[in-house]
Amino acid sequence: MSNAANFPILSLILFTPLVGALLLLFVSKRQENLIRWIANIFAGIGFVVSVPLWFWYDPANAHFQFVERIPWIPSVGAEYFLGVDGFSVLLILLTTMMGVIAILSSWTAITERVKEFYIFLLILQAGMIGAFISLDFLLFFLFWEVMLVPMYFLIGIWGSDRRLYSAIKFFLYTLVGSVVMLLGILALYFHYADATGIYTFDITKYQAAHIPYNLQFWVFLAFFLGFSIKVPMFPFHTWLPDAHTDAPTAGSVILAAVLLKMGTYGFIRFSMPILPEATRAAVWWVVGLSIIGIVYGALVAMAQKDWKRLVAYSSVSHMGMVMLGMFALNPVGLTGSIIQQLNHGISTGGLFLLVGVVYERRHTRLISEYGGLSKVMPIYATIFMIMMMSSIGLPTLNGFIGEFLILQGAFRANLWWAVVAASGVVLGAAYMLWLYQRTMFGKIENPKNENLLDMNLREVATFVPLIILAVWIGIYPAPFLRILEPSVNNVIARLNPAYAGAGAAKLTDAAKAATTPKSAEAAKVSEAASLAEAASMADAAKAGAKAGKDCADNKPTTPFTTAPCGPDEATKPAVAAPKTDAAKAGASPKPKTGTDVPLAPPAKAGRQH
Repeated sequence: MSNAANFPILSLILFTPLVGALLLLFVSKRQENLIRWIANIFAGIGFVVSVPLWFWYDPANAHFQFVERIPWIPSVGAEYFLGVDGFSVLLILLTTMMGVIAILSSWTAITERVKEFYIFLLILQAGMIGAFISLDFLLFFLFWEVMLVPMYFLIGIWGSDRRLYSAIKFFLYTLVGSVVMLLGILALYFHYADATGIYTFDITKYQAAHIPYNLQFWVFLAFFLGFSIKVPMFPFHTWLPDAHTDAPTAGSVILAAVLLKMGTYGFIRFSMPILPEATRAAVWWVVGLSIIGIVYGALVAMAQKDWKRLVAYSSVSHMGMVMLGMFALNPVGLTGSIIQQLNHGISTGGLFLLVGVVYERRHTRLISEYGGLSKVMPIYATIFMIMMMSSIGLPTLNGFIGEFLILQGAFRANLWWAVVAASGVVLGAAYMLWLYQRTMFGKIENPKNENLLDMNLREVATFVPLIILAVWIGIYPAPFLRILEPSVNNVIARLNPAYAGAGAAKLTDAAKAATTPKSAEAAKVSEAASLAEAASMADAAKAGAKAGKDCADNKPTTPFTTAPCGPDEATKPAVAAPKTDAAKAGASPKPKTGTDVPLAPPAKAGRQH
């Protein structure tokens, strides 16, 4: 469907939780049940109105879709500019779904300041959605900062023992990264204005422009600090275990399922397509930090005595795997990275929900306090087993296809990356199985656990969509891969000419190979074909790397001249040299208008702004 007759669906999704928060302001704080109902209803409406994105989004259209664009602050070139691609669509659906689950899970967990709690949750929901749909850098930064405040209060007011320490640590870490990132945004803003005479925060214009390598390098570092803190990558991860441990259950779920994805989204949406040369130059040290995070997070998780803290460190390991797939700089690895982001939101969000269920009953997170829970809570033990296997990456569940694609992409880039990363998968299975054995099996030695109530209908309902998605992605991931294909192709076309236009089309076949049983003879043929293809792609990657080096050695003499290299030179519009004062005095060209905005680089001429 062509943008559903220009219906402003993105604004509807964005403002629905804000309307709910505004309505709660006029409800008496004594009417706690009414407050809970209103919050849950508006969270549910937010999810319902986001579902059409799945059906209306056209994977065959390589442009940003559902575009909404009106002037916001014309004096500085800022616009209310919204649009989505396949990556954004999946993250929006994840956000609205996890918002419903987080709010529903808090029905009995929150008994103090109920009104304020749900208002902050709904504002946080709007901030996350806004960041995923903004195509104006200033608007994106606004939503990025909006997310910081409600999460700070959620941890600081409704958290556990060390909540103030954890809230301040979270706030300061994120704020430092945000300030440095803002400097990078302003550097791009003024560079583009000097080069073209046009002041704009339009992300699509930055993606289509050529930026000198020396500026790319510094802006990449600025963005890296802001995004890597949010991921979080080693060694910027130290705020995460504290924030997760002391946050209320709903806060931990949203933090793990959505907020951490803000960092990875920033790399894919901004750093990679806008700063391709700096991205290629940073691959080795970013991959090094990612691999350290994979192994370090898993080893530290194995040593934890606190249930919630163990799951928190598992996030450090899993997000390291996501970053590895991303910086393999090939379509298979990047697609696996995005799929694994969704998988992490499903599995780790579910694990934090499970911790919250037993914490409500026992008010302790110490693993040693539990044991034999499967005897008194069989439904709980069954759901825990599914979520645990999802996190481990058991075949037929969602975690497997993400890890398979990431390791395949890492193998194509460098064999040893895949070997070391695979050790993180083994360690992940070790600490998860150890956790399950200690808590679910054995005798009930603590008398406080003998009369624990099993999960009720409301608690089970929060896990139903997670289990459905875990099985769906694990058995039939093709719809998710198909919706991502144009987004992945456009990013890879900017980054790696050796893979541009190739490999991404084979993702569905790769997924089928990962999820369909084979005969021994067919498996051998497939293995031989995969090895031959890997060798071919490796040769192509070496050629692309050599081309990139030649490009770096032959940089233009003036900072605003388009470099004669890169994957998109045939279609990329050159950025003009700085205008003279007389030229700047003239009228600036008016922006084009339309319904779709082309991703950079544009595949073909079509409807544009």
